Amino acid sequence: MSTDRPVFLLRNLLLSLDDDEALLPRRLAERCALREADIVSWRIVRKGIDARKKSAIKQVYTVEFTVAEPEPFWRKSGGDRDLERVSPVAPEVFSPVVSPSRIIIVGSGPAGLFAALRLAEYGLKPLLLERGREMAARVRDVERFWQSGALDEESNIQFGEGGAGTFSDGKLTTRVRDPHGGYVLARLVEFGAPEEIAWLAKPHIGTDRLRGVVVNIRRFLASRGVEIRFDARLTDLQADAGRLRAVVINDREEVPCDRLVLAPGHSARDTYVMLHERGVPLESKPFAVGVRVEHPQELINRIQYGLPSHHRLPPADYALAWNDPASGRSAYSFCMCPGGVVVACSSESKGVVTNGMSSYGRNTSWANSALVATVGRGDFPSSSPLAGVAFQRELERLAFVRGGGGYHAPAQNLLAFLGRKGGEGVRSTYRPGVREADLAELLPDYVTRTLRDGIVAFDRKMRGFITAEATLVGVESRTSAPLRILRGEDCQSVGLEGLYPCGEGAGYAGGIMSAALDGIRVADSLAGQAGGE
Repeated sequence: MSTDRPVFLLRNLLLSLDDDEALLPRRLAERCALREADIVSWRIVRKGIDARKKSAIKQVYTVEFTVAEPEPFWRKSGGDRDLERVSPVAPEVFSPVVSPSRIIIVGSGPAGLFAALRLAEYGLKPLLLERGREMAARVRDVERFWQSGALDEESNIQFGEGGAGTFSDGKLTTRVRDPHGGYVLARLVEFGAPEEIAWLAKPHIGTDRLRGVVVNIRRFLASRGVEIRFDARLTDLQADAGRLRAVVINDREEVPCDRLVLAPGHSARDTYVMLHERGVPLESKPFAVGVRVEHPQELINRIQYGLPSHHRLPPADYALAWNDPASGRSAYSFCMCPGGVVVACSSESKGVVTNGMSSYGRNTSWANSALVATVGRGDFPSSSPLAGVAFQRELERLAFVRGGGGYHAPAQNLLAFLGRKGGEGVRSTYRPGVREADLAELLPDYVTRTLRDGIVAFDRKMRGFITAEATLVGVESRTSAPLRILRGEDCQSVGLEGLYPCGEGAGYAGGIMSAALDGIRVADSLAGQAGGE
């Protein structure tokens, strides 16, 4: 909102489901004891849904506005706890950074892309390397895999332009409180994301819209002099006296490098091995494993809204968590995809991995979510920092076997998984297809127990969650990176100067938004240090 007038912000402005947004100025005036004519300008800052009382679901808005007589209005209404006077946010000013450093970014997921965008703001021109293919070729490779089971280990859901999040729901929620959150959303809108992501309480782009956004970012970076290379896998590092001096691409090309932003994604297992062999400090960290659950979307809508659908309600989602006081383990839902599909996202031969994906419209008849249980170092086969990788890989290979090969996934009716009657047959959106199997024979016993108990607890919160209409599909093994590449306060590796671990694959983020924010954090730190050379 560009204005010289004082700006006010009002929270908890309510509309019923029968009310159109065109009524907001009237409701704003009524709430603030104003005439509509007194409101000079207004805009939505945030919109959410309050469905706690299903017979009276509300649309909940936060709005910014200006009035004709601000000082009298503030004296009269300033005691309203939902009302505040806000200061305009000044746009960031980037002072050009001149540096002799050769900067390389590895990975074109949200961390790598936003690191590149940020460095370009400073006038720097890094080289961006992506082991997978550009978007159009990658989409073809993924679709071929889903149709035929022909996996390309370098071009798949995990590797390629845009990173793993490209084939997801495109959620933009995060628990990270960061002042740059608005910057990320504004840039995404600039590159083609729906404008509403700037104010929805639960914003998402959808895999279909996100693909175009990523391509637009690539074109913008190229216009700023950023060189982008696909089919370029980081295979080695060269260092002298603890200082990075070069990277090796595809086992054959050595490229000088003073500063490397390493944003490889959480599935770059060969990169983890290379770093370990080069003595870069890593540590194993906890993550979670489990299955995908699919319910009819209308069933989730009825549970959450009391309605099968409504044109002013988005497809319902949920977030569930339960902690076992005896074991200390937790079961929780993760990456819930309303109106979506379960997707095959393997990146290694003879390993089955699942995830969820939705388009912008979230318009399938099915809702899916990961249901996972926490695992930690005590569950892994060794004390090596790579032990979590080995744990994941074993689960994925066993899932391949239980699925009968061909990257079919093992699946089980939810009631059958709980040992209850009536759980006959499975149906799933997963391609290439599913095979009915006992998931207790796939998952470790402690994961199975935690999930079973957790699902019972989930049904107490969402009556109807346990149903014969639900199917579990295994295995969900890549909820987050299984290790962390250790770095200091300056964002550099604690063992190799010039290396900047970044994003989800480095163990510092979880999801599109937090990864993008970490890319900004690392780029700002790097630019500050490079500018001081």
